[in-house]
Amino acid sequence: MGLPHFLILSGTLFFIGLFSVLAKRNLIAILMGMEIMLSSVNINLVAFNRYTTAPALHGHVFALFVIALAAAEVSVGLALIISVYRQHKSVEADDIDSMKW
Repeated sequence: MGLPHFLILSGTLFFIGLFSVLAKRNLIAILMGMEIMLSSVNINLVAFNRYTTAPALHGHVFALFVIALAAAEVSVGLALIISVYRQHKSVEADDIDSMKW
């Protein structure tokens, strides 16, 4: 397996996540789509690190930062979703039509 295989996998995952973010109405599904997109970025970072000539682990370090960013995003996102659910009794994105609660 070479670099093109990883790039095809990563691109496919990214577009699946992008479709999930754009097409779904449930906030949990949107959050999961964003996580899929971040995972595809991690695959790209590690694959490019593996197939470049530099012996450093820059791609792995950046992937760890993306994982930490994803964990923070999930915690904040779930807190916001819980707050929306408490106010609107729904987690559908269409039900949240105003900033006034």
